[in-house]
Amino acid sequence: MTHRTEAFFDPATSTVSYVVYEAAGSACAVIDPVLDYDLHSGRTATHSADRIAAFVGQHRLQVQWLLETHAHADHISAAQYLRAKLGGKIAVGERIRDVQSKFSEIYNLDPAPDWHAGGFNGFDHLFAPDERFAIGNLQACAWHVPGHTPADMAYLIDGGGVFVGDTLFMPDVGTARCDFPGGDAGVLYGSIRRLLALPPATQLFMCHDYPPPGRAPAWSCSVAEQRAANVHMRGDVEREGFIEMRTARDTGLALPALMLAAMQINIRAGELPAPESNGVRYLKIPLDLL
Repeated sequence: MTHRTEAFFDPATSTVSYVVYEAAGSACAVIDPVLDYDLHSGRTATHSADRIAAFVGQHRLQVQWLLETHAHADHISAAQYLRAKLGGKIAVGERIRDVQSKFSEIYNLDPAPDWHAGGFNGFDHLFAPDERFAIGNLQACAWHVPGHTPADMAYLIDGGGVFVGDTLFMPDVGTARCDFPGGDAGVLYGSIRRLLALPPATQLFMCHDYPPPGRAPAWSCSVAEQRAANVHMRGDVEREGFIEMRTARDTGLALPALMLAAMQINIRAGELPAPESNGVRYLKIPLDLL
């Protein structure tokens, strides 16, 4: 059964969110929604998420899933906002527990009672590797594709495309960095090879695009196009060569501008910190640590 996909590009974070559905009036999944956040003022807004909500309403869709491909370091998730507004279950891969544990140490968080006791901490469902699930009548599978982080997932829609998160970018941009806590270039290589073993015509949908000068943002291409032209994976690139390239490249990269703000929210499925006694919410920023 074929699916329909509507993409929403956020130029402030170069993020692409998606609504996946069968037809008007059907169930749908929202993938990687963005909550607007201004780093300089500390203000949040919902313009990006409201575009998604408007589309859902216009097409009379019922949100069944709010799917995160991983805990993002470059934007804050709007999953909690959209769940409150539209319903649906927030889901991510089960290895999010590893990411939660590591970043709870980084932020010295006072963990919720279920933090290390099997709770989901804001998520409604944690996918096991290769778990099958449904979006209304659409059948799907949650592939575990670690490397960028331990918890990265790709969502395969039967008869349709694959939403690959940060694992791959457009061919002229390459592949995800692996220097975040729990990242591993050798593991990423295996995840990418698995994706590129799909049939050549399979459509891949990226979570970001950072286009080189002269090219407009784009976020989908075929497996065949990735095999032929990905600047980091084309041809017969071997695992060790990829690890060497990725490690050298990552060494020179700065942390994403929103990482320290975003991760403490995204490891809890986009749940903002509770207001303090003065009614104001606060983020924690570690100094001289990362």
